[in-house]
Amino acid sequence: MLKRLLIANRGEIALRIIRACRELDVETVAVYSTADENALHGQLATQAICIGPAKAADSYLNQEALLRAAVITGCDAIHPGYGFLSENPEFADACQAAGLKFIGPSGDVIRRMGSKAAARQLAIGAGVPVVPGSQGTVRDEQEAVQIAREVGYPVMLKASAGGGGRGMRTAANEQEIREAFRTAQAEARACFGDDAMYLEKFIEHPRHIEFQIMADTQGNVIHLGERECSIQRRRQKLIEEAPSFALSPELRAQMGAHAVALAKQAGYVGAGTVEYVLAPDQKYYFIEMNTRIQVEHPVTEMVSGVDLVKEQIRVTSGLRLSLTQEELTLRGHAVECRINAECPRKDFRPSPGTVEFLHLPGGPGIRVDTALYTGCQVSAHYDSMVAKVIAYGSTRLEAIRRMRRALEELVIDGIDTNSNLSHLIMFHPDFIRGHYDTDFVAKHLDELLAISNECDLLVGEEAL
Repeated sequence: MLKRLLIANRGEIALRIIRACRELDVETVAVYSTADENALHGQLATQAICIGPAKAADSYLNQEALLRAAVITGCDAIHPGYGFLSENPEFADACQAAGLKFIGPSGDVIRRMGSKAAARQLAIGAGVPVVPGSQGTVRDEQEAVQIAREVGYPVMLKASAGGGGRGMRTAANEQEIREAFRTAQAEARACFGDDAMYLEKFIEHPRHIEFQIMADTQGNVIHLGERECSIQRRRQKLIEEAPSFALSPELRAQMGAHAVALAKQAGYVGAGTVEYVLAPDQKYYFIEMNTRIQVEHPVTEMVSGVDLVKEQIRVTSGLRLSLTQEELTLRGHAVECRINAECPRKDFRPSPGTVEFLHLPGGPGIRVDTALYTGCQVSAHYDSMVAKVIAYGSTRLEAIRRMRRALEELVIDGIDTNSNLSHLIMFHPDFIRGHYDTDFVAKHLDELLAISNECDLLVGEEAL
């Protein structure tokens, strides 16, 4: 087992890793920027080191500083969490060169799976269905137009190195695809330093389904079921569920088997997520693989009973997976709401500031992952997600009702959050019935915000 690891991250995921390490008797070294001087992860780790100024490029993305901190403090591994350097193959390589274990797949695997074009070819080799599109990256606008004519409009252009909805554009005709190619390529170059693009048929009104996989160094690979991630805004997930209401047992088994086959084809080790789009006709297509732990991993933990972060540390230590596919049993239902520091009524404008008062929900089936505390600062320098509220129940309806209760109890004073919006979604008839796709938020946002405004007016009148 590893003895000491450095956590190259911040916020709730850093706390999540610290807690898993404590249970495994593994020491932790937290790094923090000057903006995070009083952050909770630095207070709860075995040791904490300031890694640089507030700007992420000078702190949490500073590979040299991170590696130096790990070596100086006698760490034998680095856990990257999610975001930042978690899917950076050069960082994985640098860890290995420094004699440190990287908690995740190798740099070569990250390169193959991090490139959407290369991952697509691996999926084809593993027999996994893929969306019709380019066989590799697209050289220029004219080639994009030619491929679009072959697969048929609408189409989607994607940055090969992209993620988080960046470097992606849809097009319904030749004029749109030329413009979309230029703008998506420019965004990809600015965000990822790589402007390689590929093209695929745009599946209309899909559901976004992802399968959690885990693999050890002995070649054992399992999947831990799926997550429904279709409640999104601008391709950023807001609410996730496990399992998906849309899958039959037969379809679940088939998609899970393909996820495992892809991981084996890639020589994968660690935690990863195979992502699909599910069309209205129940056909599914591979879209990408995330080579890290996911923000929404708690819903899988709730229904599987498996601690995914502990499992990451175990397999990095060279141990076998703690269970086989046949031993895995999924029970009940879990829902997660991401709580972001933003104001939905002001076009989701970020809302950094001081948390003046915090009350977290509790009770049966409720879990909250957060690094907030009363008096803490929510920085403008980093991602706006400040908490995750997870509700578990024996049935989907029980999980939804518990989530409603939890969001009603949640109080975060001093900053704006999207918690009211998530609370309203929990009451929407289409959500309750499970009849939704990735267009749900775009379709219902104005309606939901109008209801939110009316509720605020009623609360204001009662206060008077």
